[in-house]
Amino acid sequence: MIVSTFLSDIANYTNAKIAKVVLNDTVEVPSFTIKEVDGSMITMQYIVPATLVTIINKIELKDKDDNVISSNNVYVPIATDTLLLQNIQVKEVSPNG
Repeated sequence: MIVSTFLSDIANYTNAKIAKVVLNDTVEVPSFTIKEVDGSMITMQYIVPATLVTIINKIELKDKDDNVISSNNVYVPIATDTLLLQNIQVKEVSPNG
């Protein structure tokens, strides 16, 4: 079993690496309204302006050198400026599932 302090260290490391959000491979969201760690949970909130995108099909988190940290296919229609909440939970996974 991995101790909670180590999981928190990994969450803090990951949080520090996340520099921006990229939507649909082209639209960059470089700032967050909230980006914090609580224990082993990374919480991010960011605004998606309706003028930039009408439907989000892919959300990527990238580091400062444009390397992908996380990539998720989604379907999020954007009719007005939208506040998105994204969480990343760092946890131990059993090799047996």
